[in-house]
Amino acid sequence: MNWIITENNKPVNLQDIPCLDINDLRKEIIEIKKRVVGFFGDKVFDGVKLYVVLADDEEGKLYISSSFFGADKKSYESITKTLPAFHMFEREFFEQYGIEPLGHPWLKPVRDHKKEYPFFEIKGEEIHQVGVGPIHAGVIEPGHFRFMCNGEKVYDLEIRLGYQNRGVEDLFVQNPTNQLAESVCGDSVIAYNLAYSRAMEALAGIQISNRAQLIRLIALEMERAAIHIGDLGAIAGDTAYQMGAAIFGATRTLVINSLLEICGSRFGRGLIRVGGVNFDISQELAENILKTLEKVGDDVKRTTTTMLKSPTVISRLERTGVVSFENAKALGLVGPAGRASGVELDTRFDFPDKWFLDKDDKKFKAAGDVYSRTRIRYKEIMQSLSLIRKFMKMLPDFEGEALYISCTNALASDKFVVSMTEGWRGEVVQTFITDNDGKITRCKIKDPSFNNWYGLAMAVRNNGISDFPLCNKSFNLSYCGNDL
Repeated sequence: MNWIITENNKPVNLQDIPCLDINDLRKEIIEIKKRVVGFFGDKVFDGVKLYVVLADDEEGKLYISSSFFGADKKSYESITKTLPAFHMFEREFFEQYGIEPLGHPWLKPVRDHKKEYPFFEIKGEEIHQVGVGPIHAGVIEPGHFRFMCNGEKVYDLEIRLGYQNRGVEDLFVQNPTNQLAESVCGDSVIAYNLAYSRAMEALAGIQISNRAQLIRLIALEMERAAIHIGDLGAIAGDTAYQMGAAIFGATRTLVINSLLEICGSRFGRGLIRVGGVNFDISQELAENILKTLEKVGDDVKRTTTTMLKSPTVISRLERTGVVSFENAKALGLVGPAGRASGVELDTRFDFPDKWFLDKDDKKFKAAGDVYSRTRIRYKEIMQSLSLIRKFMKMLPDFEGEALYISCTNALASDKFVVSMTEGWRGEVVQTFITDNDGKITRCKIKDPSFNNWYGLAMAVRNNGISDFPLCNKSFNLSYCGNDL
């Protein structure tokens, strides 16, 4: 067997990971047809070790293998030519280690602004370019958007990021903490902190209580619902449906204020720690939150239903920014952006988790347009509110259980662990490698935006340039999550 098969948050021995010749590894990647969730390097001895992590979503398994590039080997045949979902992974690997994927169709820098970036250009008398950013109005993070247009029609959009590369992965090697984990991406505090904590607990052999697990998941679903509600407000605002923008904005505040009541932070900072949680949810607080969320559900349902009956709103949403199922699948889109195009991936249900066994099998009518990305948010808001009610009602069953389990154990030595959590944008993936002293030597992070930015570029093609803000809001991708 040329792959070691494991599960989410289950460490494997580093020495048990097969090491293949890159040509053999490439052939197997193409043949077994699993989804890529990790493709990254690690400097070892006088060369670079390439690790590949593939997901079998139907079986809830992870496949791990590797290859070694000595100092004299600086290239291999690109996988992207056959499997486009690898295109960003190979670009990043080349940028960091100088090992070239020969024949890669779009080999440009991912984050390195010291290197020249040749933008794609379309020639013709009627073609003009529109550049937006990297500096934007207000508090938007930096990113450059280059449009190729004929009149108002967009033929191509190229997105350049990497303006705020913070070296987050190196910081995890130097000083891994919960505070760092919840600061990777400010609107996904719970998702990132949960993925990190689960990885550390797996490496340290910690089994947290059921009550602590439920409180974590309540916060995760509150984060999902809050951001999705805010996104509905942003979409409403960009269609000039101001009533919806105002109501969704106020409703989102009710959810994040409920998080504030639990832990003192509207974004959930300080709630999760390795070993459990720092704050409990009393029966009285649970009842108050459920009462608030009942109002949230009613307001979201009423406002969404009314908004989507408006002819002017529907005319802006339907058939705008379409990403077909075929393109979404090929590009490896994840999260709501993928599900809106029919790519049914959800880490909560696809990988074993005793708390998420009741997957909604009702088929979502995915058209891949802004309307679908709006509807999927509404569906997931209602799903999250239902899960929160379910988990809140289960809390009394575990009354008195420890919220935090202290463990002085060192992290397991010579291990490789992958931790996947379904954040509101999609799967957050954190991979850690430890040495023979149990010290973290490599951290690899994949934000869902790393998969999805190119989906936004595809969505804008053949649309009016004035539709870009609406398409952009319907994806709501992260700059800092991509830049790291």
